[in-house]
Amino acid sequence: MGGKQSRSFSTKDLNEVSMGQRGKSALRDDQPTLSSAAERIRRHATVHFGYSTLSLAMRALDKTPAELWELRELQKLNLSMNCLCSLPPTLGALDNLVILNLWGNNLSSLPPEIGLLKKLRVLFACRNRLSEVPEELGLCTCLEVLSLANNQITGLPGSLAAINSLTKLNLSHNRIAHIPTCVYTMKGLVFLQLACNRLETIADQIQDLVNLKILIVEGNSIHTLPKTLCFLESLELLNVDFNDLQNVPVEMYLLSRLGRLACHPMDKGLHIIHNPLHKPIQEVLQGGLSALYNYLKPT
Repeated sequence: MGGKQSRSFSTKDLNEVSMGQRGKSALRDDQPTLSSAAERIRRHATVHFGYSTLSLAMRALDKTPAELWELRELQKLNLSMNCLCSLPPTLGALDNLVILNLWGNNLSSLPPEIGLLKKLRVLFACRNRLSEVPEELGLCTCLEVLSLANNQITGLPGSLAAINSLTKLNLSHNRIAHIPTCVYTMKGLVFLQLACNRLETIADQIQDLVNLKILIVEGNSIHTLPKTLCFLESLELLNVDFNDLQNVPVEMYLLSRLGRLACHPMDKGLHIIHNPLHKPIQEVLQGGLSALYNYLKPT
């Protein structure tokens, strides 16, 4: 990713950062005086769709330049696909950040100061080595998109229940045995991705996610679906492939927006292959979703 570049991002390197973006300089007359090194970084910031944006992606960084945290005007920061093992507390100084991309590093934790990013709307922290999430993340009450996929997380702090604005949550490829209680309070969720964890059940409280359109729980060990799942009238995609389901709730016919049996991963519909379904259900499914619904509907 970084070729023969040094993993230390020196002052000389700062003068050579290539954004690979087009746009106007994010420098404004009313910005505070910065150190010379910070000014060199700022020259590579751009205004992209009205946001002050800086990308240091794929730079083989094993630490961030200290001067980066002086750029308080930044609204979008991309640090993806580096070699970062930690972030300093000074991350909290970038209190205008709206989007923070940490995808594909070696982060084992996020600093508590992330809670100071009150304007943060999107956080990508997937493909790291996170085993937990700081309580302080719950202070980022403007978050709309949170991706923590491909980590080593076993749960979420209860403080995240305060994030009422969250619409998309990706917790796939972690070590979660029970859907965190706080998730059931996120009534604005439209997209919930929990594939490839260690789930065995889904709690009845799933019915509280009344706006949910996409629920993906493939690749777990779920052996039964709660009937309350069938009360999610907005659900358009339900993926339960590769679980331990032997039957389905008789109320499943209420999920009218599923529409069909689906094959491709993100196709709308019901995904239910590779489950040890009992023979009647398995045979009925050969006739499609409508056949299943007709079988389940009370006469």
